[in-house]
Amino acid sequence: MSLLSAIYNSLPQWLRNRYVLSGLAFFFWILLFDSNSLLSQMRMRSQVKEMLIKEAFYQREIQQSNRELKELLTNNATLEKFAREHYLMKRPNEDVFIIVEEE
Repeated sequence: MSLLSAIYNSLPQWLRNRYVLSGLAFFFWILLFDSNSLLSQMRMRSQVKEMLIKEAFYQREIQQSNRELKELLTNNATLEKFAREHYLMKRPNEDVFIIVEEE
């Protein structure tokens, strides 16, 4: 106990005030241990940055898909190419051969 009392007595008078001590304890509790602590705020800020990056990526993807859709709706040759490549459609009296490359 003598060590604690020596440390306590070496503190300035304003730090020995119980309200200052309880205020400092509260401050450190909020800073480090609370559910909205500084650490959790930093984690949430980094998550927000990641989500903004993903949002920008998906916005670009949506724009690209809209351009492709517009092209498919306006150009019959593009529509036919898309149907042949993705759905293996063919014209009447036409044979389609699928070549599978082996690894």
